[in-house]
Amino acid sequence: MHETTDTDLYRRWIDDLWNGPKDRGKLAAAAEEFVDEDFVGHWPTMDVIGPGKLAALVAAVKATHTGLEYRLEVEPFAGDGHVAARWISHGAVRAGQTTHGSGNDILRVENGRIVECWVASPGV
Repeated sequence: MHETTDTDLYRRWIDDLWNGPKDRGKLAAAAEEFVDEDFVGHWPTMDVIGPGKLAALVAAVKATHTGLEYRLEVEPFAGDGHVAARWISHGAVRAGQTTHGSGNDILRVENGRIVECWVASPGV
């Protein structure tokens, strides 16, 4: 059996949440699998607490875009209970206007679950 690594958790963060379904309920179910119930996410303009609020944030971002996709620009690297990576995104808003974004994430992991994150991006 394959042991889940911190970099695997980061890939799930991108694939299962940010590139996952648009439906808030399905996002919440995915988040609850690997995000701790005491999760705290630090975005530049707000903090998000718990996997349910995280799912709501992801769903809200997806609701404003079509074809939104995140791709790793720098593969995740991990050490001492933290994992970090850089991503880029593209999609469309307002009648097809293309958008591009980028950001860096640092996730803190305990007991195989994401417990905290710091997001550096110009958007949410």
